Amino acid sequence: MAETTIGIVGAAGRMGQMLIREVAATDGCVLAGATEAPDSGTVGRDAGTLAGLDPLGVAVADDATVLFAECDAVIDFTAPAATAAHASLAAQGRAVHVIGTTGLGPAEQDALAKAARHTALVHAPNMSLGVNLLMALTEQVARALGDDFDIEILEMHHRHKVDAPSGTALGLGQAAAAGRGVGLDDVAARGRDGHTGARRRGDIGFAVLRGGDVVGDHSVVFAGEGERIELTHKASSRQIYARGAVRAALWAQGKPPGLYSMRDVLGLG
Repeated sequence: MAETTIGIVGAAGRMGQMLIREVAATDGCVLAGATEAPDSGTVGRDAGTLAGLDPLGVAVADDATVLFAECDAVIDFTAPAATAAHASLAAQGRAVHVIGTTGLGPAEQDALAKAARHTALVHAPNMSLGVNLLMALTEQVARALGDDFDIEILEMHHRHKVDAPSGTALGLGQAAAAGRGVGLDDVAARGRDGHTGARRRGDIGFAVLRGGDVVGDHSVVFAGEGERIELTHKASSRQIYARGAVRAALWAQGKPPGLYSMRDVLGLG
C-alpha cells in the first residue's frame, strides 16, 4: 500500500516541528515537504534536524504552491490570512488540506468553503480526540437540559496566545447552541464588566484566562437551580493536536470534495 505524502506549512513553529515529528513517527505516511516564510532563517535546513530528529532528506522551502501541488495532504497550523491563501492552493492542487488554524473570520471561512468545492478540507478548532468528544457531549447535554440551565464556557491558555476566546471555546459554544437549536451569535455573552445587570436567560457565557505555559484547559458549566454539571478537558501536551491532524490527513484520502470536521474523522458527526 502506497504511503500518504504529507507536507507541513509553518514548519519552524512549535506546532510545525511537532507535526514533523508526528508524521515521521506514523506508519502509512511520509514527510514529503515543509515550508516557511521566505525571510525565515530556517529555509534550506533539513526538516528533520529542525524538529530535533535525524535528517529526513527534506529541505525547508519557501514556496507553498509546490507543496500543495506535490503532496497528498498538507497540514496547516498557521495564521488566518495564510490559511485562506493555502486553501486556494489546495483547491488548485487537489490536495487534502488539514487546518488547525484558529481565529478565522468570515472572509477566511468563505475561502475555505470555496476551496471545499474542489478538494477535501478538514477544519476543526481543536484536533484532539478528547476535545471533540467534549464537543459532542456538550451538544447532547445542552439539548437534554434546555435553557433551564445556564451555560458558561471557561478556557485558559498560555500567555502568548493572541486570540480570545479560543477557537476551541467558540467551538464548544457552537456545540451548545446547536444542542439548543439557536445561533451562537444570538446568545453569546463574550464580556462582562461593571454593572451588567442580571444574566439573560438562554445566554452562553465565555470567560477567558491567560497565563504561564498552559497548553489548553476548557470547561463547560451547566448551572441550574440546586445543581451544576461540569464537563472538562485539560491538555498537557500539544502532541495531541499533531496526532489528530495526521489522523485527519490519512482519513481524508479518497474523500470527495467537502468541508469536514474532526467529528467526521472520529465518526461522531
